[in-house]
Amino acid sequence: MRKAVISMLAVLLMAGCASEKEHKTEGPGFTVEGKEAVIYTSADTSDLRLKCTGKKTFQASEQPLEKDVFVFVNPSVKFQTLLGIGGAITDASAEVFAKLPEAKQQEFLKACYDKKDGIGYSLARTNIHSCDFSSGSYVYVTDQDKELKTFNIEHDREFRLPLIKKSIEAAGGKLTLFASPWSPPAYMKDNNNMLKGGKLLSDFYQSWALYFTKFIKAYEAEKIPVWGITIQNEPMATQTWESCVFTAEEERDFLKNNLGPTMEKEGYGDRKIIVWDHNRDLMNQRANVIFADPIASKYAWGIGFHWYEPWSGGVPMYDNVHNIQESFPTKNLLFTEGCVDRFDTSGYQSWTNAEKFGSSMIKDFNNGTVGWTFWNVLLDETGGPNHVNNFCFAPIHADTKKGTLIYTPTYYYIGHFSKFIRPNAKRVSTVTSKSHLLSTSFLNEDGSMVTVVMNQSTDTIKYKLYIDSKAVEETILPHAIQTLVY
Repeated sequence: MRKAVISMLAVLLMAGCASEKEHKTEGPGFTVEGKEAVIYTSADTSDLRLKCTGKKTFQASEQPLEKDVFVFVNPSVKFQTLLGIGGAITDASAEVFAKLPEAKQQEFLKACYDKKDGIGYSLARTNIHSCDFSSGSYVYVTDQDKELKTFNIEHDREFRLPLIKKSIEAAGGKLTLFASPWSPPAYMKDNNNMLKGGKLLSDFYQSWALYFTKFIKAYEAEKIPVWGITIQNEPMATQTWESCVFTAEEERDFLKNNLGPTMEKEGYGDRKIIVWDHNRDLMNQRANVIFADPIASKYAWGIGFHWYEPWSGGVPMYDNVHNIQESFPTKNLLFTEGCVDRFDTSGYQSWTNAEKFGSSMIKDFNNGTVGWTFWNVLLDETGGPNHVNNFCFAPIHADTKKGTLIYTPTYYYIGHFSKFIRPNAKRVSTVTSKSHLLSTSFLNEDGSMVTVVMNQSTDTIKYKLYIDSKAVEETILPHAIQTLVY
């Protein structure tokens, strides 16, 4: 069986880049020819942006030697199934999109969501009423409406609903969407303020649980399916913007006594509920408390996490992700938010930003993550709009004054994963023999294997992609990322 697999891989990779008669697709600044190709992006060569750079054939290879560099792939050892890769469609993204000329709107949609002519985002997050990346605070009910009789999503009709609908259409009719609240309405909280933390008052636990189901019902009435929800964005952070604090025990009890039963009662028991939705540093304690409770655990599909880790000295805590995968193997891990803050237009073309995304994606996937969702899909030339001046970078920015789009290196780095690793792909065993390289591999449903290799060093590195006794030799430039499809 293994010999048959290697033989098939050799044939597929030999196909390499397409001939002129074969299918050719073009996107913003890149060309991908054919399906079986080696593709890479380099910091030093501006014309290399997701371009087909050659074809290779697997050859018989001898015992690996320590002096060489290898990427070892074992297709027979499979791990998690990919949910998807994509970004958040916030109020800010939708407002910026609406300011673009029609031609640029279509370019953006194709660049992000078209899996043939773009990079095929398949996963999306959105906010339940306002967040920091909204032009102002708002909710879906009038003040003091405990029974939610005034609930309506009229606010979202101007910008957000149209963009989500167009994104779904551009993605081929399906986009896995989950929604997150940043804060309950002010009247439900002990500080009577949507901003600056505070807690949900116990008298409003049931009302707030019902709020989630009304959101789902309203969005699905607009023909926008809601796959799942997170309970609270960053529940241990008191922010200057919309925020609300839940201890692990409070989130557990809200889930098992209110949210979980209410979702079932209202007919949404099949929708996924994600706990935590905060950084990797404290995620294990949250998992230990919630997943150890049999009632709360039955409602929890998995745990979401971000990458902002100030208390760990800014060091990504990937071991924490792996620990949850080992400790609670029936629960799913989902990266729900990440962006580069401290916005500065001089950083549009920052390769360091892109490498942070590439490194996190590879390491999160290799530690069991099933989906990866970055923050805003689109922001303007200021890194906003944002009603508390919390400006950030996005993979694509719009210059709303000029009516143009700015594609950052981060966009292309994400594309090395999202374009080729498709939903329902299975991650397979992949390691590198030297720390210079990072790598992950997935087996798609169509039988194609995808291996992403990333070089963060300043050296040009020759390596062999090794499967059993067959290998293909490739060279990766300094600060480059490659996707091999075979």
